Amino acid sequence: MSQKDKIKATHLQRPAYIYVRQSTPGQVEHNRESTQRQYRLVERAIELGWPRTQTKVIDGDLAQSGRSAAGREGFTSMTTQVALGHVGVILTLEVSRVARNNSDWYRLLDLCSVSDTLIGDEDGLYHPGLFNDRLLLGLKGTMAEAELHVIRARLDGGIRNKAARGELRRGLPVGLIWGEADGEILKHPDEAVSGAISTIFEKFSEMGSARRVWLFFRSENILFPLQRNGSDEIKWITPSYTAIHHVLSNPAYAGAYTYGKTRTECYVDGSGQVCRRVRHLPKSEWAVLIPEHHQGYIDWETYEMNKVRLAGNTHPRAHSDSSGAVREGSALLQGLSTCGNCGRRLKVFYQGKNSTPGYYCSSSNIANGRGVHCLCVGGLQLDRAVANAFLAAVHPAALKATLLAEQQLDAQHDATLQQWRLQVERAKYESDRAERRYRTVEPENRLVARTLEVAWEQQLAKLAEAKTELSQREQRQPQPVTDEQRHRLMLLGNDLSKVWDASSTTDRDRKELLRTILEEVNVRIDREKGNAHLILRWRGGAISELDVNIRTVRIAPNRTDEDTVELVRRLTELYRDDIIAGVLNRQGRRTVSGERFTANRVGNLRRSWKIPRCQLSKVQSNGELFTIEKTAEILGIASSTVHRWLSDGFIAGEQLTPGAPWRIRVNEQLRKRFIEYTPPGHVPMLEATRLLGVSRQTILQRVKRGELDAVHVRCGRRKGLRIKIVDAQPSLFNNFS
Repeated sequence: MSQKDKIKATHLQRPAYIYVRQSTPGQVEHNRESTQRQYRLVERAIELGWPRTQTKVIDGDLAQSGRSAAGREGFTSMTTQVALGHVGVILTLEVSRVARNNSDWYRLLDLCSVSDTLIGDEDGLYHPGLFNDRLLLGLKGTMAEAELHVIRARLDGGIRNKAARGELRRGLPVGLIWGEADGEILKHPDEAVSGAISTIFEKFSEMGSARRVWLFFRSENILFPLQRNGSDEIKWITPSYTAIHHVLSNPAYAGAYTYGKTRTECYVDGSGQVCRRVRHLPKSEWAVLIPEHHQGYIDWETYEMNKVRLAGNTHPRAHSDSSGAVREGSALLQGLSTCGNCGRRLKVFYQGKNSTPGYYCSSSNIANGRGVHCLCVGGLQLDRAVANAFLAAVHPAALKATLLAEQQLDAQHDATLQQWRLQVERAKYESDRAERRYRTVEPENRLVARTLEVAWEQQLAKLAEAKTELSQREQRQPQPVTDEQRHRLMLLGNDLSKVWDASSTTDRDRKELLRTILEEVNVRIDREKGNAHLILRWRGGAISELDVNIRTVRIAPNRTDEDTVELVRRLTELYRDDIIAGVLNRQGRRTVSGERFTANRVGNLRRSWKIPRCQLSKVQSNGELFTIEKTAEILGIASSTVHRWLSDGFIAGEQLTPGAPWRIRVNEQLRKRFIEYTPPGHVPMLEATRLLGVSRQTILQRVKRGELDAVHVRCGRRKGLRIKIVDAQPSLFNNFS
C-alpha cells in the first residue's frame, strides 16, 4: 500500500500536527539546522494534501528531554487531541523526537490505532492500525530508547573516567577556583574571600558549634562571600547558618576531590506522578574520593573531627550515642553522664527557685502501679566532684594553657581587624573602579554620566562607612598585656579553681572545658549507703573512679499558718479557688515560700488540708445573698451603680472577711427602692440639697440612718436617686437670716 493510499478523506478533514523538539537549550541555540528541518515539515504536510490552515506546529517541548512525558506539555496536549480523534496525522523528523520511552511511545500508538491517526517521519507514512506499520513503528521506538541508553552510558562513562582522575570540572564552593592545568584546584586569590573561609574553621575549632560561629559572624558584622554557579563575581552578604554549616561539612575545603556523593531516585507521589529526589549517600558509597587532591583550608583529619563534632551537636534522642551540643544550663555533666544500671545517657532536670540541676534516666520500671525512674539524683555534689577531678587533672598544664589563651585572645582580635581591613580595601577598589567608569564617559552624555555618578557616590558612602567601622574597632582593641598583668595571669594559672568559679566564666565555658578531656561519666547510685559511684573515662583511654556522698539533711517542711488555713476553710463554703486567691493576696498573705496565691496554689492547700471544694449549687440555692453582678442583674442597674450605692450606704452589703467579695441581701424591701418612675413627693438629689440646705453627704447619711426615704429611678431621661421631701425643713442658717 502506497503512502497516498493510506491517506483517506477522514484524515484530511482533521488537522496535521507537526511535532518539534530539541533535548537541551544548547541544542536549540547551536543546532539550528535540525530545528529548521523540523519546522519545514509543514511543507511536507501540504504536499500530502493538508491545507496550510489545517497544520498545527507543536513546539512547546523545545529544550525538553524525551525520556519521559513528565513536564512535556506539548506532547501531553497532542496525546489528548489524538485520544479525542481531532488529529489526522502526526509528522516528526524521526521517532526519537516524539518519545524516547517505550511506555509513552506505545501509549501513543494505541491511541492512534483507535482514533485512526497516521504517523509520519522522513522514511515514510505509517498507520498504527496496520500490523506491518505497527511492527516497524515499535522497532523504531525501541531503537530510540536504546539509542538514548547508549548515548547516556557513553557520556556517563566518560564523565566517571575523568572524575576518577580528579579532572572533571564541576562547580566549586566559594573560596576555591579551577587552575589552568587538568584537575588543578587553587585557593581563591582574593585575600578577603580566603580569610573569611579560614576564620570559619578557626572559630569552629574554638567554639565547637556551627551556630556559635554563625552568631560570632553576626555579632562582629563580618560579611560572607557568595558566588553563584557559573559566575566569577563575588557578592558579600550577611552569612546564614546554612552557609556556615556547608563550609564546615564540605570535603573540598579539606583538599579532597569527590564525585557521586548523591544519587537520584524515582518515586511515585500521592497523585500518581513519577517524581525524582536526590538522596545523600554515606562516605563509603561515594563514587570518587581522592584525599589530598589539592591544597585545602584544613587537613583531612581535621575535617573528620569536625564532621564527628557536628554530628554530635544534634539534639540527642533516646538510646542515641550523641551527647548533643553544649547548652546554657548549669548542669555540667549534660551529655556526658550515663546510667550505671542500663547504660542510657542521663537527662537533665532543674527544680526549685534556684533551678538546681539534677540527672535522671529515661528508663522506667513499673513499681507499685506507677513508673519509677531507673536513676534520679541531684547534680550539685556530682558536678562539684567531677569539676575537682578535672582541675586536678589539668593542673600540670595550667601555666602553658594560660600563655596559649593570651596568644589566642590577641590572635582573635587581629583576625577580626584583618577582615575589616580587607573590607576597607575592597570598598576602596570598588569606589576607584566606579570613578574610572564615570571619567571614561563623555561629559555631554548626561544620561549615562548621571547613572555612573550615583553609583560612584554609593561606593564612596560604603567606603566611608567601612573606614568608620574599622576606626572604631581599632579603638576598642584591647591593649597589650603588661608584665604585671602577665605575672597575675601566671598566679591565676597556678590556682585554676579561682578561674573556674569566677563570675566571668559561664556554664557553657565550663562544659566546653570538661569535654576537651572527658568523654563519659558513668553514675551508679547506692541509696542504702547514700553515695554515688562515678567512673570517669578520659580521652586517651584513662579511667578514674570517685565516690560522692549524696546524703542530704531533710528539713521539716514548713506549714501554712493556721489563720490562713481557717480563712480558706470559711471562704471555700462560698467562693471558688480563684476568688479565694484574690482575697488572700489583697490581705497581703503569702504562701510558705513567700509567693502570691493562685487558684492552683489554693487548690493544693485545700487538698493538703482536706478542705472540700466550693459547691456553687448550695450558694445559689439560698436565694437571699447575691454577688454584685447578680444583684445588678436582678435590680436592672449597672454593676458600677451597685458599687457606688454600697459605698454611700444606700444598699447594705456583707463581707466574710476584709477583701472578700461583697454579698448583698436582695429582699422585697430592697426591690421597692428601685422603681421605674419617680413617685410623688420625691425630688432629685440636687433639689433636695437646696430645699434642705444641707450637703449631699448629709442627705446620704440621713438615708442610711432611716431619717429620709429614698428610691432609685431606673427609667426616664434623668435616672438616679430621688429623695422624699414632705415639708421643706429650713436649715439652721436660714433661721438667722
